[in-house]
Amino acid sequence: MIKKGSQVKLHYTLSVDDEVVDSSQNDEPLSYTHGEEQIVPGLEEHLEGMGVGEKKKATVDPEKGYGLYSEEGLQAVARSAFNDPSGLKPGDVVSGQAEGQAFEARVTEVGDEEITLDLNHPLAGKTLEFEVEIVEVV
Repeated sequence: MIKKGSQVKLHYTLSVDDEVVDSSQNDEPLSYTHGEEQIVPGLEEHLEGMGVGEKKKATVDPEKGYGLYSEEGLQAVARSAFNDPSGLKPGDVVSGQAEGQAFEARVTEVGDEEITLDLNHPLAGKTLEFEVEIVEVV
């Protein structure tokens, strides 16, 4: 049975708004250590106590998934901070470093002086629907 410290392998399908956004079904199972915050907290809570071969559907609210969407995640950055801002358009994903931390952000607005980035996780504010099958517990 899954408990803190267990090494777990599972297959999963993640849906948001009735659309599959990620799945391990045609790939290797996801491996993680239970209780080490390697997966979203709400899913980890649902998996506690499950055993090999068990299947479950789990709904995870935003607060226990990727968090609530925050307007504070929108940041205006000077165009000069980008190597080649001329090709950027809303919806593009950019990566960089700030204060020693790597990040990915989605471009939301391109202006003459600034480019606005959304640093929220793409699934922030979304309810996550998981279908899981436990493959291994050590």
